[in-house]
Amino acid sequence: MATLKELAEYTGFSITTISRVLNNDPTMSVSDATRTSILDAAGKLHYRTSAAKVRSRTSRGRHLKFAMAEMLSPVEQLEDPYYLYLKNYAVQRCTDLGYTVIPISGDPGLYTPLKSEKIDGILAIGIFSEEQIEAMASLSDNLVFLDSAPDELHFDSVVLNFQLGVEQAVDYFLEHGHREIGFLGPCRKLDQKKRPAPEVRREIFIRYMKQKDLYHPEFMLDASPMTASASRKYLEERIAAGGPMPTAILTANEEAAIGAAGALRSCQMSIPRDLSIISFNDTPLSALTDPPLTSVSTHVEAMSATAVDLLTRRASGQLPDIPLKIVVPPSLISRESVLDKLV
Repeated sequence: MATLKELAEYTGFSITTISRVLNNDPTMSVSDATRTSILDAAGKLHYRTSAAKVRSRTSRGRHLKFAMAEMLSPVEQLEDPYYLYLKNYAVQRCTDLGYTVIPISGDPGLYTPLKSEKIDGILAIGIFSEEQIEAMASLSDNLVFLDSAPDELHFDSVVLNFQLGVEQAVDYFLEHGHREIGFLGPCRKLDQKKRPAPEVRREIFIRYMKQKDLYHPEFMLDASPMTASASRKYLEERIAAGGPMPTAILTANEEAAIGAAGALRSCQMSIPRDLSIISFNDTPLSALTDPPLTSVSTHVEAMSATAVDLLTRRASGQLPDIPLKIVVPPSLISRESVLDKLV
């Protein structure tokens, strides 16, 4: 188990900075990149704060073992690191609480433990098919879904309020004078049980823009899948063809926004001069993009910690005998990718 001194030597940050970050000092202001670097190092070196050690000793005397199932493979996570951040923060929370994390996987995607030891519960990150859900449920009665709610009658879940996030983004554009607002993302995506369905954020966007009497179907930029490469290719072709363009777009995720930025650069255009952008997710990448992205923050760290805490209470028999669904409200983080539209 690492000491603060060892963490300081590993990261290059001072012991004071590391201690305040790990103990969630509300008066401490550091960048997302610094915080992520410190948290990642703490996880790798198995550092636990004093508070975590006390919680571990007092959590009913149990050393819990949680399995973790992921929707995406490591290669796929490079295309959409949002789920990588969800997993890393969940692992960090388990580490802080002194729990053991056991990854589970299977072929062709049906989940079985990599180890034969007994598990106390499963945290399932992302969306899964009915067959995968059945396979996980056969391994443990304690199953919590993070970022999906495939069966609210039987399983606990932690999800984001997409409606609120879309409304915050559109309202922010309107406050900055934009009326020609578009959406960049796929028409269809997999639903809560991996079945093809209309993309949720896109459908909410259309409804809200119609309520405002500002819906322009020609500004629905239907790039698929939600990757930087697909979004860049779509937008480059759209600009080259001279198709109508909005003054601002909401992107379905962070990778689509990064792809849009690349397309504009290749076409000698820029953000936000030629196009204002708001993205979904707000992982540390949003603050590192050029320019830094205004983003609908899904609070990935809080979502992951909430899911682990929910699974802890379920495994410890501290919850009523009904499944719980926790809906996390997003927040809009203002940075530099939105410019006032002069009328």
